Amino acid sequence: MTGSPDKAVMALIGVGLAVWVIYRIYVWLQSSPRSFLQDHIPLNEEITPHPAVSLLENAGYEVVGGKLKIPLSFNIDGAPLYSRLFVDYVAAAEDGTQYLVVLARPRRPLEWTGSGVRDMLLPYLLIYPGVGGLLYVNAPAATVNVITFGRDDGEND
Repeated sequence: MTGSPDKAVMALIGVGLAVWVIYRIYVWLQSSPRSFLQDHIPLNEEITPHPAVSLLENAGYEVVGGKLKIPLSFNIDGAPLYSRLFVDYVAAAEDGTQYLVVLARPRRPLEWTGSGVRDMLLPYLLIYPGVGGLLYVNAPAATVNVITFGRDDGEND
């Protein structure tokens, strides 16, 4: 039985090394700019009650996350600028597809034109390209609009 303690020590070192390598790969993937681990929508467990929640549920969606603050930073000629986008809720359809939810604001009405929707809502769809779309909820009008993103192939001119 000589050598058994040596084999046990080598096995422990091997297991420790494997755990360390897996952890370092995970950290590297998290810091990668286009990491698939960062493309998922973070969920805020705290869901604030609002009439929009029942509108979404009546439309067949389940609210799975509350308000999100998405920090943004820009570097312009070496000077940093900061801003943020807010998502009011995250909802899921019956098939599991997730949607970002933005509530209509009286002070910032959405202009229902291609350029109006682009200017106001496109940043949300670009930040999380894996979402099924965006749900624009106007609680006073009791409407839920489903907005999905697609590219124009130039044949619609």
